[in-house]
Amino acid sequence: MNDIFRASIAEPGQPGGGISTLDRELEELLNQEQIEPGDHERFSHYVPKDKILESAITGKPVKALCGKKWLPGRDPEKFPVCPTCKGIYDKMKDQ
Repeated sequence: MNDIFRASIAEPGQPGGGISTLDRELEELLNQEQIEPGDHERFSHYVPKDKILESAITGKPVKALCGKKWLPGRDPEKFPVCPTCKGIYDKMKDQ
């Protein structure tokens, strides 16, 4: 039965286990969570005005109609409107 546990845990200093495994897994997680500028960063987004005010007071992030979460802080007039947010907003208006 101890052999089962030994198969998944390598001796310290040996490849495939111990701290080297933890380091590799941590690095993979950090790379997956890394926030990179993407299309969401190139647009201004639709968010309820009360949520923007609440965010300014509390420092909590807001969630746009398209699903992007962020802390507002830039002038939305300087960017084109997110096409996903606009499409969702237009559908909401039509109903």
